[in-house]
Amino acid sequence: MNNLPQVKVGIVAVSRDCFPESLSVNRRKALVKAYADKYGMDGIYECPVCIVESEIHMVQALEDIKKAGCNALCVYLGNFGPEISETLLAKHFDGPAMFIAAAEETQNDLVGGRGDAYCGMLNASYNLKLRNIKAYIPEYPVGTAEECADMINEFMPIARAIVGLSDLKIISFGPRPLNFLACNAPIKQLYNIGVEIEENSELDLFEAFKKHDGDERIPAKVKEMEAELGEGNMKPEVLPKLAQYELTLLDWVEAHRGYRKYVAIAGKCWPAFQTQFGFVPCYVNSRLTGMGIPVSCEVDIYGCLSEFIGTCVSQDAVTLLDINNTVPADMYKESIKDQFNYTHNDTFMGFHCGNTNTRKLSFCSMKYQMIMARTLPEEVTQGTLEGDIVPGDITFYRLQSTADCKLRAYIAQGEVLPVATKSFGSIGVFAIPEMQRFYRHVLIEKNYPHHGAVAFGHFGKALYEVFKYIGVPVEDLNYNQPKSLPYPTENPFA
Repeated sequence: MNNLPQVKVGIVAVSRDCFPESLSVNRRKALVKAYADKYGMDGIYECPVCIVESEIHMVQALEDIKKAGCNALCVYLGNFGPEISETLLAKHFDGPAMFIAAAEETQNDLVGGRGDAYCGMLNASYNLKLRNIKAYIPEYPVGTAEECADMINEFMPIARAIVGLSDLKIISFGPRPLNFLACNAPIKQLYNIGVEIEENSELDLFEAFKKHDGDERIPAKVKEMEAELGEGNMKPEVLPKLAQYELTLLDWVEAHRGYRKYVAIAGKCWPAFQTQFGFVPCYVNSRLTGMGIPVSCEVDIYGCLSEFIGTCVSQDAVTLLDINNTVPADMYKESIKDQFNYTHNDTFMGFHCGNTNTRKLSFCSMKYQMIMARTLPEEVTQGTLEGDIVPGDITFYRLQSTADCKLRAYIAQGEVLPVATKSFGSIGVFAIPEMQRFYRHVLIEKNYPHHGAVAFGHFGKALYEVFKYIGVPVEDLNYNQPKSLPYPTENPFA
């Protein structure tokens, strides 16, 4: 994937001038060694120029980590720490920052070797708030060298997403299809979190597509597709058009990314797309998503934004699915009830026409889009990628701006069950604990649209921190709550 940031965390140790500087020096060295022993040195940099005790040291440290190419910061309290200088580090650093602190090592050295960083973290957090500075603070931010190394490693996917968002451009084509008001996208919150957007007409895209007629790269692109599809290449006659469309999008990205490093696309796929282009774009969308360039359907701008965040966090392909249909009772009884610890109402099917990457399908074939073919000639609906989604852990999530421009998000961890869907499209049988209550008191109550992003693995912890960091209010950061924790709108007598 070449559309994702590489994170390099600069580790800067700080010291209160009335505490021994050697505490911070030695503890920083121990932290770096612990990280290197467990995770290697890739992705971190130890700032050697100084231990930050003053504002002048702060400037020196910032210049050093900037010169070293760091795009994320770890402020490490080796002792109590200088609350002004250490928070100015985060204020003037252009990138995500975290704060962690050293635990005391031994009862045998609690006089000259006591650092009081446990206390210093309180003042650090207070000063961050005073200055309105964003910073990631782990759940328990005080630890041994090994524990702090683990905290930095957990910060990596969070930092990757924050860095990515700060340099992201979303490219959209066309207004939403008719009756898709749920995918409305107030763009003010995009600007608030540092994302640029370029909105284009479908005519712009169609013109660019026509200019790629006869592109000499089409045959090579067709061979790529043939190799990927294998026996699933059920519509070989449409591959040249799909190859032409993929080249159109890739060229558009390079010509229009501007000053931004990363790109995601919110594409149009119906109702006029098929009749004018002569195919549906689902398979191409799946391929770009596999390259790390998420492409959402139905001009779902916050859908593709959500996909990009998940791609940064997981460093893997994601997908965008409808929270689509219930699992039939006979399927639940035959394939789920006595084999998995889920109620019938914990299960549902996630579906989309064919935008899920081949790596995330148990089997696949490229066919025509059945729903569209009910009202259109079948030959113009070719290009969907059909197959059952691979079983395993997933995180269903979405970042959304409401119609009145408020940020809101949800996260729910679950799994795709190894159950044959017996249906069409890119589809899977999903199970999420307490889905029935989550569906009613989050998805419906909070007015979320039908599209949800899916990351393949459990990434709720990192996503939760990303959403907090970019400004989603905690009360609007929802998850599938256990039975013991009722939702505010849940009827206690139900």
